Amino acid sequence: MSTDEQQIRNLIERWAAAVHAGDLDRVLADHTDDIVMFDVPPPHDGVIGIDAYRATWPPFFQWQAQGASFEIVSLDVTAGTDVAFAHALLRCGTPDELAAQPENRLRLTLGLRKEQDRWVVAHEHHSFPHTT
Repeated sequence: MSTDEQQIRNLIERWAAAVHAGDLDRVLADHTDDIVMFDVPPPHDGVIGIDAYRATWPPFFQWQAQGASFEIVSLDVTAGTDVAFAHALLRCGTPDELAAQPENRLRLTLGLRKEQDRWVVAHEHHSFPHTT
């Protein structure tokens, strides 16, 4: 694993720990001002910019306070010189949701770029598989 790949892996693991802890400042720490995010809940056309991204987290933290899990199950990183992408699967759900669908995973895809010798997230996409 390259140094860049390890740095990105560490960044994503810090981000996931911050999400689980409900620490908004740490969730935002390694994101660009022009972040684009496509999330599970609306708006369906995504959110653009760090302020809109920031506004999406309080409702998630409220839901997560019910005892929900948010943990990385698998993480793959591919890094170039100044751009990278990563994809991960996460256990994300309340105990009841995970008991009903134990194999359900949140899918995460990130696009990163290197700015001033530091990796930052410029694109974030969360989704769940459609289950019937």
